[in-house]
Amino acid sequence: MKGEHDKDESSEPRRPVQLRSGGDQPIDPEDLVRLSGREPTPERVEWAKRQLKEKGAAAVERYLP
Repeated sequence: MKGEHDKDESSEPRRPVQLRSGGDQPIDPEDLVRLSGREPTPERVEWAKRQLKEKGAAAVERYLP
């Protein structure tokens, strides 16, 4: 019988070894379209490509808190 302070390891939440914000990774144009709240279409993906080329990271920061 397990005591009150005995914990089953499987019930412990697993934490990643290395936490990342994602800012160190390039963003895909489809991701930018989704961040803007729309579904990707060929026209919207082209729009996102232009935004990323012109504004870089600022294009993404507009949609993230």
